Amino acid sequence: MAMNVGGGGRAKSDINVTPLIDVLLVLLIIFMVITPLTPYGLEAIAPQPPKKDQQQKQDERAVVIQIEKDRSMKINEEPTDFDKLGPRLEQIFKTRAERSVFVKGDPDLDYQTVARAIDIARGSGIDHIGLMTPKIEAGE
Repeated sequence: MAMNVGGGGRAKSDINVTPLIDVLLVLLIIFMVITPLTPYGLEAIAPQPPKKDQQQKQDERAVVIQIEKDRSMKINEEPTDFDKLGPRLEQIFKTRAERSVFVKGDPDLDYQTVARAIDIARGSGIDHIGLMTPKIEAGE
């Protein structure tokens, strides 16, 4: 058995790769454990359009906030405004277990106005807020 002590004044040119491999294996295990736990995307809900052959009937439980181009609002065809939106939503959902709202904004409307309505709804204790798009309304 021979052992290289490194004497003789020469510099040793071999790299000890064992610690490097250990570090790489630990990092590999960490990334393998973390990767399945990271969320992908946002959870969104959208109303499902009725089938073409089914008769369309209005769901009385669905709450839709409509925002028109002139920033006037309706909650299920009942006129309201931003000041009354929060208390009205709290009143509607006082007795309901499922707290979900759909927001329908005019296509020419600024997103800031829609975001304000979403923020007021979230502040009123609404759990799920969905956005209605023209394609969803058309049944596509």
